[in-house]
Amino acid sequence: MTIYSNINIYINYDNGVIMDKHNFELYQLKADMCKSFADPKRLMIIAELRSGEKTVTELMKLTQIPQAVISRQLGILKTKGIVQPRRAGNNIYYSIIDLRVCDACDIVHQVLMNSLTKNHKTAGNLLKQ
Repeated sequence: MTIYSNINIYINYDNGVIMDKHNFELYQLKADMCKSFADPKRLMIIAELRSGEKTVTELMKLTQIPQAVISRQLGILKTKGIVQPRRAGNNIYYSIIDLRVCDACDIVHQVLMNSLTKNHKTAGNLLKQ
């Protein structure tokens, strides 16, 4: 049996609601949302949708990803609240619900590029030795 003797509990008031510092359920929801971006095909779809709504057929042409895969990935993004469908006649158009998702993708891209540049310079310096 493990006994934790040094546990600190931080309590914040948010709009009259008491929230602990590390709300596990909230972190779980954040992790689940982040999983939405853990597939290159979904990132490609998001990249194409950032310029506006598109149909599955348009996404297929732009990404060269088969229809079944596009539909499956859009379903995941829809379930996670990233994209929304809009029916117009026989067509269903998909769009990003909150464009801050694109900002988040841009930040991850910038961090990745900085990391790759830094690692490339480090690798180059090591090879010179």
